[in-house]
Amino acid sequence: MTIARLKITLEGIKPVVVERSLEVSSDIRLDRLHLVIQAAMGWENYHLYEFMAGETRWGLPDPDFGTDTLPVTKTSLADVIDAAGKNPIRYLYDFGDDWSHHIEATIIGDSTPGNLYPRLVDVTGRCPPEDVGGLPGYEHFLQAIGDQAHPEHEELTEWAGGPFDPNFPDAEERRLDVLKLAKKWKMWKK
Repeated sequence: MTIARLKITLEGIKPVVVERSLEVSSDIRLDRLHLVIQAAMGWENYHLYEFMAGETRWGLPDPDFGTDTLPVTKTSLADVIDAAGKNPIRYLYDFGDDWSHHIEATIIGDSTPGNLYPRLVDVTGRCPPEDVGGLPGYEHFLQAIGDQAHPEHEELTEWAGGPFDPNFPDAEERRLDVLKLAKKWKMWKK
């Protein structure tokens, strides 16, 4: 199995960078890679998504709107890496909040015996809460929860499920969620 290392950066987040480093099989289908990114970032898989390399796009077919995207169920990461060439891959999640992820992909070689793939290697920053309202909503959210005198402090802290620190990633939870996928998919292969 050939392994690719992915460095995924959530674009536009300041001042705390939100990044994940993953190792995945280069032949992983894009629908599965989507689930890995969801687990690694902390998204909840509520919304549509697409991958992009140059002008080529891969996503789920939408019978209500029709799209020119290629199917994620028939495309591997290796196909997208080839299409991207030296350019980055983009992953867009939630067409309302418009979360754009920059993906740098590097083939690193054969799998390491004893490792399960996909695997989350590094976690930096905490992902914004789902449905926070994109970048402007996230900035407002951070202001409100960071100021106890803010009129929405209590409401937004409760909405977020408690205190939220963008500097403190929920790394162990993210690793566990990715590991669950690796174990599940390994069992399916048997």
